[in-house]
Amino acid sequence: MSKFLCFGSLNLDYTYRVAHFVGAGETLAASQVKTFCGGKGLNQSIALAKAGAQVYHAGSIGTDGAPLVEALKAANVNTDFVSVLEDEKTGHAIIQNMEDGENGILLFSGANRRITTEQIDRVLEHFESGDFLVLQNEINHIAYLIEQARKKGMFIAFTPAPMQQEVKHYPLEQTDYILLNETEARALAAEENAQKMSAVDLMETLSQMLPQVRFVFTLGRAGSVYIHNQERVFQSAFEVKAVDTTAAGDTFAGYFLQSIAAGKSPKQAMETAAKAASVCVTRQGAAPSIPELEELGE
Repeated sequence: MSKFLCFGSLNLDYTYRVAHFVGAGETLAASQVKTFCGGKGLNQSIALAKAGAQVYHAGSIGTDGAPLVEALKAANVNTDFVSVLEDEKTGHAIIQNMEDGENGILLFSGANRRITTEQIDRVLEHFESGDFLVLQNEINHIAYLIEQARKKGMFIAFTPAPMQQEVKHYPLEQTDYILLNETEARALAAEENAQKMSAVDLMETLSQMLPQVRFVFTLGRAGSVYIHNQERVFQSAFEVKAVDTTAAGDTFAGYFLQSIAAGKSPKQAMETAAKAASVCVTRQGAAPSIPELEELGE
């Protein structure tokens, strides 16, 4: 059985319920505030574990990050590779959550951007060819992680969020899976007319740029699409009443990747992932909203 190493972010999420996103110069009263464990790395680790994967999380927190380790352990994620830094704050996010479930997020990286190459080398010693490395863009040394994992023969899955210019300089051709939404896809395409492209043309452009990569595009209510070479798999979104979309993409990613590792076809994996994401958005919070596999009826 393949092991999953999620080398990723660990954040405390402060979620504020608002009527609309706060504007420049505006003071806005929130009707509710809650604190959740989050970070795209933690969310994907928990989603993978709930989907049935054997998951190890690697990353860094400050001394204030104990609740994050507890949340990972509660989901049966191995935390042996989580480092505690004495001189840095744990990463955190301030999330504005509107009534329709849409979110606006302000992120402070903190300890997430204090990963060292020595730390990476120590962790990768425990993994081998055929294992999965799962990455997001909320920690540093992503390029080094991709290169070192490729040397070991690991499968590499990457979510380029938050999308930044540096992503275009990563060795993306060495990844096996890239999972991204439409906004991230437009930024990654790097075409002058990318903002005007249809979603279909955008997906085809990226597939041609990186033909060896298996792309998974999540398009919100429009569903999701898997593309690799000539294979195209469309998955419609399940209709539900969304209250919070915070961890929907991470839930989709975790369930998709574990389904693939378990031998499911891309079509089957996409359907399972869409089911999981549809349950996730009906609940508030990031990690707490991720469903158990049994809830999907599979």
